[in-house]
Amino acid sequence: MFQSKRDKLFNGIELISVKKDTQIFSIHIGIKVGSLYEKSSERGISHFIEHMLFKGTNNRDNERLNNELEALGGEYNAYTDHNCTVFSITALIDELENSIELLSDMMKNSIFPKDEMKKEKGVILSEIRTSKDDIEDYSFNRINEIGFKNGPLKYDILGTEEHVNSFSRELLLDFYHRYYVPNNCYISIVSPYEHDYILEIINKYFEDWTPRNFIKNTVVEENNIPGIFTSYKSDIEQSTILYLFTFHNLDKHGELALKILNYKFGDSANSILFRKLREEKGLAYDVYTSIDTTNYVKSLYIYTAVGKENVEETIKMINSCIEDIKKENIVFDDSSINLMKKVLKTAVAFTLEDGTDLSNYILHQMIDGENIYAFIEDMKKIDDIKKEDIYDVGRKVLNNPTIHILKNQ
Repeated sequence: MFQSKRDKLFNGIELISVKKDTQIFSIHIGIKVGSLYEKSSERGISHFIEHMLFKGTNNRDNERLNNELEALGGEYNAYTDHNCTVFSITALIDELENSIELLSDMMKNSIFPKDEMKKEKGVILSEIRTSKDDIEDYSFNRINEIGFKNGPLKYDILGTEEHVNSFSRELLLDFYHRYYVPNNCYISIVSPYEHDYILEIINKYFEDWTPRNFIKNTVVEENNIPGIFTSYKSDIEQSTILYLFTFHNLDKHGELALKILNYKFGDSANSILFRKLREEKGLAYDVYTSIDTTNYVKSLYIYTAVGKENVEETIKMINSCIEDIKKENIVFDDSSINLMKKVLKTAVAFTLEDGTDLSNYILHQMIDGENIYAFIEDMKKIDDIKKEDIYDVGRKVLNNPTIHILKNQ
């Protein structure tokens, strides 16, 4: 489906390049540190550092750096996840070397100017407050605070206002120098160029980056705390209902079956929950499920928003749908299972066709220690999933939820 080659540079950088017939390239650089690896005093520090890498280096001040990124004429972005921090550029192939040079400067030489840090602290605090104003974001943050006891999943990737206000430049630099090292760095590039040419450019701009030993915090798998919990917020029109389940005990076969179940249960406009809550009962406009199979996360959520007078009925309906799956009252016939399999295969095809998505996918496979061609095996294994597997995984996962209700104060 595509040609790829992998190299490990002498300083520890892991590189995969993909040759694809295209007029654009996409590069993703990932540092394997995110919210999962933060200490209790560091909540949100990975995200803060992601912001600060755009604020100036030894060679470029903030204005010059961002002007040069803009001058590439493509898209540049960054995000912080549970297990990594990622920086990416997609642009015309003529800009490949310029892009690699810019990203290498950010990775190796960021200086965290005091005045820029002060301004960015205000930006991040605004981001956190905006999340609090959005009842959907707020509800997800609350269920995680309630549903987990002590681990990192309890906290938003953005951190808390208290933590962000407490960060000093010295603390940020210490974290940056500790984890932003070549032996903790992964690079994926999709372009029309041969691997040897890509390797030559990467070596040109990254070979002087010195590796250092580092120790990451131990991450403990944490199951959700069962129960029904209620929070209150003033000036909201709708009440939100969120369910949280965890599934650390599933193997790969079970996770594939769960992905198929998730699509039918709540991840489509014709899902079980959508049909029941919206089409049949008219209780909700928005209802969906989401799943995260990241190591140490392994979470499934059900979300909806309803009028406060409909909260109890909605919970009964969701519980009824769950029981109908466990008791096999909902029929998964061959045609519906084949449709769900087709949807998953289509999603893979979309990823393979889009250079940016493909580069991002490959990066995460590298960081997770997975084969970048795992999707081929997954395609074969999807065909082996039977209705019995779907019912079985429903009975394993859809138990003992954390349920959070947000109501008007």
